[in-house]
Amino acid sequence: MVEVPNHPNWITFSRNPSKSNNFPRVIIYINIRLLSSCFFLHKDIYDYRNISLISFFNNYFILFLLNVYSDLSQPALKYLKDTEANINNILIITGDFNIRDNLWDSNHLHHSIHRNLLFDIADSLYLGLFKSTNYIYTRYSNNNQDSN
Repeated sequence: MVEVPNHPNWITFSRNPSKSNNFPRVIIYINIRLLSSCFFLHKDIYDYRNISLISFFNNYFILFLLNVYSDLSQPALKYLKDTEANINNILIITGDFNIRDNLWDSNHLHHSIHRNLLFDIADSLYLGLFKSTNYIYTRYSNNNQDSN
């Protein structure tokens, strides 16, 4: 990440690059009003430029937030699939998975094999798919012949 926007009401969590070509591709913003929940970046579990995992305390429980960026070749999903992590209290996975699929985009006619990989990972973390009640575009094409 280069020149990430900062605001005094938000704190950022991202890993430090181990090499100059290994800059993180994900960041998590937490509002400072929530800092009493003791947020912590876990590079000990996932130390990968496309994944950020943070924990926090809530009512004496430790919960996790996972943020993922996976480009079209799906390196983050492959990393998550191949990396053993015994975490049973992930609250949510957010991010950009770059998976176009007819399950969540009725304008897209095809089924993606990467959808199955995402579902396998979610199942292993005891998570399910949340479908928004307000449909908004999550992809904006720079080609007029492709749909958003």
